[in-house]
Amino acid sequence: MKDRLLDLIEKSDGDYVEARYHERDSKVIDVSNGEVEDIHSKLLAGVGIRVLIDGCWGFCSTSKTDKKPLFKAFKEAERSARSTSHIKKEKIKGIKEGRIAQGSYEADVNDSAKNHSMEDKMRMVKDTEQAIRKEDKIKSGRCRWGEMHDKKYIVNSYGSEAELKDEKLVFHVFAYSQDNGERVVGSESKGVTGGWKDIFGEEGPQKMAAKAVKDARQLLDAKHPKGEKATVVLNPEMVGMISHEAIGHTVEADFVLSGSIVQGRLGEKVASELVTLVDDGTVTPHAGGWVPIDDEGTKTDRTEIIKQGVLKNYLCDRETAQTLGIEPTGNSRAFEYSDEPIVRMTNTFIEGGDHDPEEIIEEVDEGYYLKGAQGGQADANAEFMFGVQKAYRIENGEISDLLRGVSISGSGFDVLKSVDAVADDFKLDMGSGYCGKMQSAKVDGGGPHIRCKAIVGGRQEGK
Repeated sequence: MKDRLLDLIEKSDGDYVEARYHERDSKVIDVSNGEVEDIHSKLLAGVGIRVLIDGCWGFCSTSKTDKKPLFKAFKEAERSARSTSHIKKEKIKGIKEGRIAQGSYEADVNDSAKNHSMEDKMRMVKDTEQAIRKEDKIKSGRCRWGEMHDKKYIVNSYGSEAELKDEKLVFHVFAYSQDNGERVVGSESKGVTGGWKDIFGEEGPQKMAAKAVKDARQLLDAKHPKGEKATVVLNPEMVGMISHEAIGHTVEADFVLSGSIVQGRLGEKVASELVTLVDDGTVTPHAGGWVPIDDEGTKTDRTEIIKQGVLKNYLCDRETAQTLGIEPTGNSRAFEYSDEPIVRMTNTFIEGGDHDPEEIIEEVDEGYYLKGAQGGQADANAEFMFGVQKAYRIENGEISDLLRGVSISGSGFDVLKSVDAVADDFKLDMGSGYCGKMQSAKVDGGGPHIRCKAIVGGRQEGK
């Protein structure tokens, strides 16, 4: 396959051409309330070809990988670029070369999910969901299993010749209870780049189910908080959510060029000097957003977005790097072969500090400890609002009442400016997540426990 792709590169007279073969074997099993909601196995394979001619891109994809249909798709991409160049006024002023990816890249997989039959996986999902519903005070349950096995060849006219193989697994567990018409959910999710033993270890899914059930029961008796701006201690998952959603999207170069809040602010202090925020596709082992090469054939690396409070970099592909006058960061990603690459995050996190996590809480007279992110929204101005699965009051340095129906909101950069303690217990904790910017992308995020200020939302009891 690689030779066929290289042959296209040699035949092009365009300014730049890349060809990406992508083969994916994916499976999903979703069981809710004893019923199979979804079960499917999907195989796809094809080539996406992108050509730059006279300052314009042309793209074409095909599921046919013999020489003739590949060449036909290649010529169609060229025609598309030339046609666009006749009518487009603002043209691309070149692209940067970046770090050329060459050779083979393969994920560390301990016991591939392919070693386990679809029947075994179905039994595992159904048994786990059934065990949840058998528990006292639990009204319903849901379990969802997903896996993707990817193989790629990426070549381009800059000399990239790279092969990538990886396996990404996710498992979600939900336990639902109900109190006076209000549904309460306990959930556990995990996602890895790796194999069966990497996601479940030696304990299997039962431990995840037990945690979800315990949370659902405890939340039944929890009260609602009042809304206020307060001192909060965020666990690694909450830190990952803010890093990705509230900050990460604002520094993606396509959003920067569209006018995000950080446009033109490189070198400015945007956070506490305790904060160093990073995007790194090479994090191992088993990070959910492990992406050692991007879909333009650029080697990924550690990109310090914020270093000790100062905005240092944006996340770029080759085109936006040229426009912004910086280097490509290896953040150009496409979900399937038929998608064009766009700027995306990989593993986005805040680095660990030197505080003891228990001391961070002990130093709070009055505030909240927030654990587990539950959906939400953020915009190009870094304004965000996320749900919180579990929240606790902090009173006189001790964790007290469990709360439910809690949200956290504010400006991502204002929150980072208020950080006054960063713990030493770094953890990636968003490996089960997907980012949905125009097309899906597997990502991860996290950090240590941090202490900061944010708006905690809730309601008065009885309202």
